Amino acid sequence: MKVREEFTCPLELVHDMIKGKWKPVILWQIHYHGKVSLSQLEREIKGLSQKMLLQHLKELQCSGFVQKKQYDGYPLRVEYSLTPDKGTKLVEALAIMQRLGQEYLDNTVDSQQ
Repeated sequence: MKVREEFTCPLELVHDMIKGKWKPVILWQIHYHGKVSLSQLEREIKGLSQKMLLQHLKELQCSGFVQKKQYDGYPLRVEYSLTPDKGTKLVEALAIMQRLGQEYLDNTVDSQQ
């Protein structure tokens, strides 16, 4: 993940951390499920390759939005969850975006009838 060194506003920094087609969706799915495995995220998010999912999860971890817990034993078990500080706060903003998207869809369906 490339983060710029100079910004005109703090929003640019957060945008760099979560930009892309999949990161907001990944964050929303983790929020929705609480703790989630890699395979569960793969099932829930259609069209996202495992390689890209792992890359985005790593970047979200580096940014402090997602935490990874690895359990001992066989089979290997890994869970991803939001961090209580940054991750949870960011999902509050995503919830607003989710509501706006739902309102747009509702209005679009209503206007087409």
